[in-house]
Amino acid sequence: MRILILGGTRFIGVALTKLLVAQGHEVVLLNRGNNPPPVAGLRTIICDRTDPQALQAALAQESFDAIFDNNGRELRDTQPLVELFQGRIRHFVYVSSAGVYREAEVLPHFEGDAIDPNSRHRGKWETEMYLHKAYQEQGFPYTAIRPVYIYGPGNYNDVEAWFFDRISQGRPIPIPGDGKFITQLGHVADLAAAMVAVLGNSRAIGEIYNISDMRYVTYVGIAQACAAAMGKSPDSLQFVFYDPDRFDFGKRKAFPFRLQHFFCSIDKALNHLDWEPEYDLVSGLRTSYEQDYLRQDRSGVSFATDEMILAAQG
Repeated sequence: MRILILGGTRFIGVALTKLLVAQGHEVVLLNRGNNPPPVAGLRTIICDRTDPQALQAALAQESFDAIFDNNGRELRDTQPLVELFQGRIRHFVYVSSAGVYREAEVLPHFEGDAIDPNSRHRGKWETEMYLHKAYQEQGFPYTAIRPVYIYGPGNYNDVEAWFFDRISQGRPIPIPGDGKFITQLGHVADLAAAMVAVLGNSRAIGEIYNISDMRYVTYVGIAQACAAAMGKSPDSLQFVFYDPDRFDFGKRKAFPFRLQHFFCSIDKALNHLDWEPEYDLVSGLRTSYEQDYLRQDRSGVSFATDEMILAAQG
């Protein structure tokens, strides 16, 4: 297939691009040109996708079998693509987020669960609704992917690195509540494999899929898995549990996860797609630690919020 990837040079896009190229697809990237392509020799269309006129000019004469929209945040980001390629592509894969779900008392989240219209991911939910309407009314061949928390090499969000920083320096690990909130992480390579698995699958057209690991984990469990991935004993970790309502951290983020149970069923993807996660949490975190974290200069990491918490413990 001839495939366009919006983005393609950071995190999800890197894993996806490498996998598609390895499978023999012709991959074209569209981005602002700030980073080199992850595979040498790939054609890159330099364009700011948030400029509809520039996007139209850049893509009007192009043809693709499939498009992966990795970085559309708002409906206005994606709508021009749909209008431009209606009737001209076989598959449009949109990366949404499990963050669209409304907080619930009954878990895990399934794809038909209630959406939080006030979520910070509202733009992705609105884009999903637009794509589904285009599918129903015009047959636009979309699939939406809802990852939970993503980790793995190239992660530019402090998810696993937040724990690695504290464990590597032998620092106490401050965790809100009692550390028993349950959540779910998915490796970026498993996410990319699921995205590729929808291609050529007629059952995936018009569908939404949660994508993550098959197992759930507590916040304490994440720290212990990080320690194991680093070759350290989970029993050596020192936890400090605190009430986040006692603190005003301002705009600083004291912990990388939301303070609630948050996990999703991936049964639908397992049933519809020729896919299942490859990585368990420890082996996946080991790829982050060895391939990414150890190669970074983390000397400038701030522990200011940690110090606030520790000082309040007396």
